[in-house]
Amino acid sequence: MENQTPAPRYAADKYVLATGFAQLPKGTPLTDTQKMFACSLVIDSTTDGVVDASFSFIMGLNEEFLRGLVIGTTLPRDFDLLQKRVKERALVPTQGTILQALRSTLDRYLERTTKQ
Repeated sequence: MENQTPAPRYAADKYVLATGFAQLPKGTPLTDTQKMFACSLVIDSTTDGVVDASFSFIMGLNEEFLRGLVIGTTLPRDFDLLQKRVKERALVPTQGTILQALRSTLDRYLERTTKQ
């Protein structure tokens, strides 16, 4: 019997990886190690639902918290709600950077869908 490696979690054609970036504000711990903040979202293109997310944070708790805000939203429909959630619940010095990176990610995703 042949050993078969299982397909990666997001191998199906319906999944799209979209990434956006934003410049970090000066004077934050992240600025010491990186200049840009990254946001990556895995989106189910059949529903526009965010099924996974990753952010370039030093502290895992920050990323876990943001993932909880983002996963399960439908974009672009829920983007205003997502922005509101981040503004009300992510009380961090990089809040504006997070919002900018999310917007950049959404814009990249929407560029793909308008080209089809």
